[in-house]
Amino acid sequence: MKKTIIIIVAIIMAGFSANVMAQATKNTTAGAKIVAPISITETSPLNFGTMAVLASTAGTCVLSTQGVRTATGGVNLSAQTPIAANAAYNVGGAISTTYAITLPSTITVTDGAAHNMTIDNILARTASAGANGLTGTLSVTGTDSFTIGGTLNVTAAQVAAVYAGTFNVTVAYN
Repeated sequence: MKKTIIIIVAIIMAGFSANVMAQATKNTTAGAKIVAPISITETSPLNFGTMAVLASTAGTCVLSTQGVRTATGGVNLSAQTPIAANAAYNVGGAISTTYAITLPSTITVTDGAAHNMTIDNILARTASAGANGLTGTLSVTGTDSFTIGGTLNVTAAQVAAVYAGTFNVTVAYN
């Protein structure tokens, strides 16, 4: 009986040691893809054009992403120069890829003295989407374009002057 137990224990231990020492190796692959850097070029700055405002009534000048300018409140639009123009940009990069546009929530323009106006409701419209939004798709040639519009808030009796400011627009691959 002792012999049988020793044989059974030896068989069991041999089975465990075979499982413990078992291993397998698989040769696998790794890789990466580098795409062309995304680029942005301004082709036109944002300009709300020429306007006047009533002394007693504030208002807005709205410039749509398609270049349509409208006024509210005490703002009266003028055809004098400078005329209204959307900010416009060309984007280049990897073919057939999507990208995101990051816009500021507000832009401040000033006359260089103590007089300011704020631009808000800033929107973008990409050529690839054909609608307002913050995503575009680079074409099979790796290009796209977009325009920006927004709302210029004009206070009552805003000081007559030329107002200017700067802002950042960012594009990045999705």
